[in-house]
Amino acid sequence: MQISKQKSTDKHHKYETKALPEETTVTKNYQNSEQIKIEQLWQALVSQLSKHQNIDQLKIWRQITERLENFPLHSRILTAIIEPGSLKFKYASHLFCRLMGIDFINEVEPQQNIKLNELFSDWDNLEKLYRLQILHWVLKQFYQIDTTHLQFQNYSVISTVNSPKNSEVCHIEFWFCSEELKVTRVDQTIDELIDFNLQSMSKSEQAAWLVQPGNVEMLAQKLKLENYQIEGWLLLEGLDVTVKEQKRKLTQLLVEPESLMQQEKFKPIDKLLRSLFRADDMMLLRNEGEKQFKLFIGSEFLTRANYPKLYSTQSLQDSPILKTAQENQIQNIPELESNCPTECEQNLFQQGVRSLLLIPLVIKPASPTEESGMPEILGIVGLISNRPSNFNLSDYKNAQDLIPALTTAVRQTIQQRFTNIRNIHPAVEWRFMQEAERRRWGLPPETIVFEDVYPLYGICDIRGSSTERNSAIQSDILAQFRLGLAIVEAVCQKQDSALCEQLRQDMLEYIKSLEERVSVDTEITTLEYLRCRLEVYFDYFVECGDTIKAAVEAYRAACDNIHHGVYQARERYDQMLYKINYHLQNTWEKWQKQMQLIIPHHCDFEATDGIDHMMYVGKSINSKFNQFHLSSLRYDQLRAICDCARTALRLKAESEELILGVVHLILVQNYTIDIYHNESTERLFDVKGTHDIRYEIVKKRIDKGVDKETKERITQPGMLTVVYSTDEEWEEYEQYFRYLVREGWVEDKFESGLVEPLQGVSGLRFVRAKVLLPEEIESNHK
Repeated sequence: MQISKQKSTDKHHKYETKALPEETTVTKNYQNSEQIKIEQLWQALVSQLSKHQNIDQLKIWRQITERLENFPLHSRILTAIIEPGSLKFKYASHLFCRLMGIDFINEVEPQQNIKLNELFSDWDNLEKLYRLQILHWVLKQFYQIDTTHLQFQNYSVISTVNSPKNSEVCHIEFWFCSEELKVTRVDQTIDELIDFNLQSMSKSEQAAWLVQPGNVEMLAQKLKLENYQIEGWLLLEGLDVTVKEQKRKLTQLLVEPESLMQQEKFKPIDKLLRSLFRADDMMLLRNEGEKQFKLFIGSEFLTRANYPKLYSTQSLQDSPILKTAQENQIQNIPELESNCPTECEQNLFQQGVRSLLLIPLVIKPASPTEESGMPEILGIVGLISNRPSNFNLSDYKNAQDLIPALTTAVRQTIQQRFTNIRNIHPAVEWRFMQEAERRRWGLPPETIVFEDVYPLYGICDIRGSSTERNSAIQSDILAQFRLGLAIVEAVCQKQDSALCEQLRQDMLEYIKSLEERVSVDTEITTLEYLRCRLEVYFDYFVECGDTIKAAVEAYRAACDNIHHGVYQARERYDQMLYKINYHLQNTWEKWQKQMQLIIPHHCDFEATDGIDHMMYVGKSINSKFNQFHLSSLRYDQLRAICDCARTALRLKAESEELILGVVHLILVQNYTIDIYHNESTERLFDVKGTHDIRYEIVKKRIDKGVDKETKERITQPGMLTVVYSTDEEWEEYEQYFRYLVREGWVEDKFESGLVEPLQGVSGLRFVRAKVLLPEEIESNHK
């Protein structure tokens, strides 16, 4: 049944209610009845025409009429006629029924009772729209307010439709049309809008008040719908805006900070992209600078690790992926198998990729006047499908719309490469933020370099820690083997078993070998032997007698920990190491805060078997730097190391269990070096140049240095050792040593000598002095 607006000479236009008999609620019947009417009308017209009139022309009119009547079947507009109040359907188009996931309304009686509010899980959203339509007529009929300027029929909402018949979620934009409704109040005494004093306002005041944001919605919410009797029909129209809504949500998500780096943000982006483009995954070939690109696929964004797929620009010269960026054109590769000229495409094909939609993110297109002819490229986003010819023309338009948001998201990943670097020091953070911002705007990458900085290296090393750990490993494993031997010997006493006797001999040989020495792999190999050659029999052994069962239970009790083995001596060692490191670190951090007040500088710090630090200071880090700052830092570094030495001495005096000694060393270098951030390594800084690398070599080997004459280690527990190269360096540090003596940090007695040449390094000298505890200073004064 066709529902249309009929113009008349009446005061109001109205729906032709005679055109809505109950049986015409069926879409199928509606179409059939219309076809019958057209047929009857055509036959009647033919019978009335004279023979000489143009019957062929009438046939053409008939065809046009039939096509017009069939247009609703192909329209993208969802339409439904709703009875106000009950919200029952009186008519629904094919498209409405299909997208809403309901059967076409047919002759079956119960289908006539479908209600609009039963179809939506988010009915509250659509109810607001419904209330506004009722409010329109309440204001018009009860308050005689002209609502034309409020444009009630232009109000719309977007509703999410989860239909069991559709695999994908649909987003439909709905709006109501009501040509005329008659609204009466059931209880005339109830006026829920009386508190707003609308009737006391002038027309201009009413208009001004109603256009204020939120006022109309507030009135609609106040309506008590059960108190209204509504006559007439509501036309509900809708438009599928799923693609538009997906792009809107994608844009919103992509421009958020860390959109591609945080799991909770990346997942909805990934899901929406897959849905919009019917893709299986996404990829990013990101410009890493230095003429190379890095490939990320899907969730590899979230690892924050360096994905191993790095490609040089040279290796991608013939790549269709790079070509899409050079030409700044979205490209569809429907058959990847026949388009794999480089290793990049070949690797993607081996991972199951069969078609690609490539979206270039170009900051500045290539200029024909420039020699390189290369654009400034952020990267290339690719939608991946495991099916050939997956992408079509509509995907081009959708991809084009997303380019600004994708560009923002990739800019942020480039920025976050620096802002998320571990252990970045506040003193140099400004330079990383500066470079991150440059790359965020697509400017060519620059290496982060700090030139002409002075290095200040120091170490507090726990002497003999490796030997002590090996001793702890030896003690624990011997204890576990002896517990195992007790089990085997108990079994041998209980029963005559050749296998058990051989197992006992093996255990004795292992114990003898362990008593002599342990090697690097002893901890792993011996415990694996016990698991595979002894513990596998425990379930049987416990059934062989009480004595054997008790031995097995003793073994299991000793190994009942997260290490699944005897771990007593190693536990004592770990606690001892932790205690020393903890107190050394606290002492150093206290001094480091004080030193930062002298001048901001970069400080790397590590705690393993002791602590070591690497400070860099210079004008390239802080423009206010001068010689006084350098001298102050060098002297405070000496004082800080002396305080660390006092901390270690106190710990050893307070606990008999702390048998390890701590040695303390400072390496002096009076010339500057250049440091830079190498993006291919995990270190924050590396040194530049052969001359600067010499300092790194000395750092790694100097703690093992020995006196050239006595062959003793140049570092000794409880003493401060300073290593230098030139007379000029000692001249400066001799002054600092006098100050240390004056302050009571060290004894007024220095030992010096030459350092035995290290591999690749010679000419080093050292001075050392005993660090004093406060009580020793008082004793010396007495």
